[in-house]
Amino acid sequence: MERCDWPSNNALMIQYHDNEWGTPLHDDKKLFEYLVLDAFQAGLSWQTILNKRENFRLALDDFDHRKIAVYNDAKIEELMNNAGIIRNRLKIKATIGNAKSFLRIQ
Repeated sequence: MERCDWPSNNALMIQYHDNEWGTPLHDDKKLFEYLVLDAFQAGLSWQTILNKRENFRLALDDFDHRKIAVYNDAKIEELMNNAGIIRNRLKIKATIGNAKSFLRIQ
């Protein structure tokens, strides 16, 4: 496989490049995961997001858009106190809004 330069020598970035990036995808759950991660990536590096991906998976109920759509203020505060994810209130609220929109689109 010919690899782009951007993964450098980082094993996590190489795995993402070789197995996920640019691969057609038709699974709603995985598409929502990418939507969430991409939103949290704004202003940050993709490597930062990949390093926190499993923390996001745990914190956000395995990217279950049905569960995320009904998150309340207490859950937002829980997420704001989770050092394993990006603690940005606007991005967290956007994720909840995106989950609601995702449900409407489905």
